[in-house]
Amino acid sequence: MYLDIVTALLLIAGAFFFLAGTVGLLRFPDVYTRLHALTKVDNLGLGFVVIALMLRAGSWALVLELVLIWGLALAASATASYLVAHSALANGLRPWRARRRP
Repeated sequence: MYLDIVTALLLIAGAFFFLAGTVGLLRFPDVYTRLHALTKVDNLGLGFVVIALMLRAGSWALVLELVLIWGLALAASATASYLVAHSALANGLRPWRARRRP
């Protein structure tokens, strides 16, 4: 029973962070801040989901597989984010700056 509650809370936390990343993608002003929202928040959401699944895993081999999948997703996310930001900067897209009030 307690395991069910902890698993449900972890899945809800993961879903919340995925939703926050999506909102950041839609609301932030430029590609760099959007990338930040996606890479940081979605990786944290994936971490919560993986931990919830690890609590329900039946064997250590499955736990190891989940950790490997999470690590590969982290590496792929960081690499893709770097490539998109590097391409945007190479094409002259400057980071957004807030307007200063006089």
